[in-house]
Amino acid sequence: MRMDGALARVIRSTADRAATAEAEVCELCAARLAVEHPHLYDTGAAEVRCVCGPCSVLFADDGAGEGRYRLVPRRRLRLPPVDTAVLGVPVGLVFFVPRSDGTVTAQGPSPAGAMRWEVDAAAWQRLAATVPQLAAMAPDVEALLVNTVRGLDEHWIVPVDDCYRMIALVRREWRGLSGGGRVWPAVEQFFRELTERS
Repeated sequence: MRMDGALARVIRSTADRAATAEAEVCELCAARLAVEHPHLYDTGAAEVRCVCGPCSVLFADDGAGEGRYRLVPRRRLRLPPVDTAVLGVPVGLVFFVPRSDGTVTAQGPSPAGAMRWEVDAAAWQRLAATVPQLAAMAPDVEALLVNTVRGLDEHWIVPVDDCYRMIALVRREWRGLSGGGRVWPAVEQFFRELTERS
């Protein structure tokens, strides 16, 4: 009986350590994070960082942290179809991010992660002049997310963390050369689950 009790404690202890190791923590203060948590965009590393609520409040002002970290907004806005062909990106599943320095990048998911292109900034400015919501996007932290694959016509302004979730989903579900039978239904489900929020 004592062996069973000791073995049970060891198993529980190991499971607790594994759960703790897998739990996401704030990248600033190491506090454990809820499943839904805020993100910061690290302008120096060009990466999204997971943070807790209290740490995110420190960066609510764009000038906080000397501009190194920018709080990723929560806004999602569904747009009518936008003619992104003028931007010269040859894929149907892509997101466009205007940058603080005036450049614009386009990224599309692939089995190996994100493919990246530089977009002609003047072409972006011309497009933004016809779609006022694009001109109002927060640089670095909001993206125009487009899906015209398999007959869809989805256009959204979303936080960049949504775009990185989509890239991870494609990478996880992709099989073989063409993506297999799982990736496109998963992408369609991703877009069905997007909801507008301010």
